Amino acid sequence: MADEHSSEESDNENQTEFAGVLSKWTNYIHGWQDRYIVLKHGTLSYYKSEHERGFGCRGALSLAKAVLKPHEFDECRFDVAVNDCVWYLRADTVELKQSWLEALEAFRIESGYGTGSENSLKRHDSSVSLQSNNHSTASGGSFKRGSRTLREKLAEIETYKDILNQQIDTLQKYFDSCVDNVSKKESSNKENLPVIDFKGEAITFKTTTEAVIDTLSHCAELVAQREESWRKRLDREKERRRHSEILSQKYFQQMQKSRNAHPGPDMEEGPHSVLADDEFYDAVESGLDKMEEEQELREKLKTGQIPVTPPPTSPALQHRLWPDIDRLVKQQVAMSRMGIGDCGTGWQLFAEDGEMKMYRREEEIDGMVVDPLKAVHIVKGITGHEVCHYFFNPKYRYDWETTLEHMTVLENISDDTLVFLQTHKRIWPASQRDVVFWSHIRKLPNDQDRDGPDIWTVVNNSTESPEHPANVGKCVRIYLTVCLLCQTRVHPPKDGAPITRDDVSCKITYCSVVNPGGWAPASVLRAVYKREYPKFLKRFTAYVINQTKNKPLMF
Repeated sequence: MADEHSSEESDNENQTEFAGVLSKWTNYIHGWQDRYIVLKHGTLSYYKSEHERGFGCRGALSLAKAVLKPHEFDECRFDVAVNDCVWYLRADTVELKQSWLEALEAFRIESGYGTGSENSLKRHDSSVSLQSNNHSTASGGSFKRGSRTLREKLAEIETYKDILNQQIDTLQKYFDSCVDNVSKKESSNKENLPVIDFKGEAITFKTTTEAVIDTLSHCAELVAQREESWRKRLDREKERRRHSEILSQKYFQQMQKSRNAHPGPDMEEGPHSVLADDEFYDAVESGLDKMEEEQELREKLKTGQIPVTPPPTSPALQHRLWPDIDRLVKQQVAMSRMGIGDCGTGWQLFAEDGEMKMYRREEEIDGMVVDPLKAVHIVKGITGHEVCHYFFNPKYRYDWETTLEHMTVLENISDDTLVFLQTHKRIWPASQRDVVFWSHIRKLPNDQDRDGPDIWTVVNNSTESPEHPANVGKCVRIYLTVCLLCQTRVHPPKDGAPITRDDVSCKITYCSVVNPGGWAPASVLRAVYKREYPKFLKRFTAYVINQTKNKPLMF
């Protein structure tokens, strides 16, 4: 055994080292990073770079019990797993990936852990004793743990059962011969010697052994049934994913847009994502929390204050988008003025905080959540003009929009109408989003109180930009329609004193329909909406209050 063991060690020592640079998935923040991977002495190790080999490896896996798995969709990727530890690796080319797989598999076969004949079950001769057989088992000769199926294990049990039966039969013949010899001595010496029932003992031993083997077989059958149950669950999961992929493809065909695939591990956003809905939501929630904690804001656009009242000959009237802008603004204002009961059934109250109430109606388009939202909020100390001014003016948008990474005014149609391109920060595991939309601010007459302050509204709606087509870069395009309707309420002092901020309040009605594009679990999107919409409205109104507290009222 010692010679055999030393020869195995020497084979490992003489094994040629296989090394090179592969991309390794590090974590959810840094994603794929180049690492120097080394295969030597049956161990797979990695270093940050080849120059750091002298400082020790950053991690290692023993290939003795490792499972190699090429990725189902990514031709350049393969995974190496030992129990719960998994390395996600990707080569630059398919050929390089194949070279690595062949090198890893070659070691497994040479070391006896592969699937070749050396690791197959060997039939023992009937002359093998129980002692030598047990010694072989204890040393790992016959029961090497590897990637073995239940059928192979059952065949192995059957083999040892045959061996035990053959050995018991041989022992029984020997015992019978001993009994005959004892009987002959008794008759010749006429001595009353005790006779041991070797046959009875052997039958008992054989029966007990068969019972043990039968019990093991039964256990293996139970495990096989469990394996079949898991296989069926896996098939159902694959079918569910396939159905989700088909729905996603139909959606993109309908929109006649192509989305650029984003590389990453299986848990990133996409129809093949294996991330559970609750984990997906936890990751998005953590990303949103991090954005809110950021203290530094990007440099603001250095633009002057934009007047909100357009001149009678506004250039917007001659613009190609004006018919759609005017029609949609009137439509959205009319819908915003309607009560929840007048808007149809299906509205659900999902958030309430003091004067703020938020309603939504669950709707999907080809499996994508596009739930309409309607929020009503009453805020003291500010006017409708002020709320719409800060919502429309790009000068302030970086201050209150925490998810905004970059904003560009693509077209200044007029003082009251702008076209924006906004890129939002990426929140793992979702892909980064962008949106192109026109924004229009308008003053409306107060039909209910002709002597009261005017009503103000801002309407945003997605549009197309030939210079910035959708879904051609790293970003997935959002499509939205948003209406902010603000009505000022004045409570004049009884003593005729000047009106102050303590005497005014603003009724805010916020309506939106957002199609996030891409692919994400419906439960995650609804959970994010439920969390983020109330926080957004409270954050924005608090910002307006803070900006106007020391300024004259703007009606």
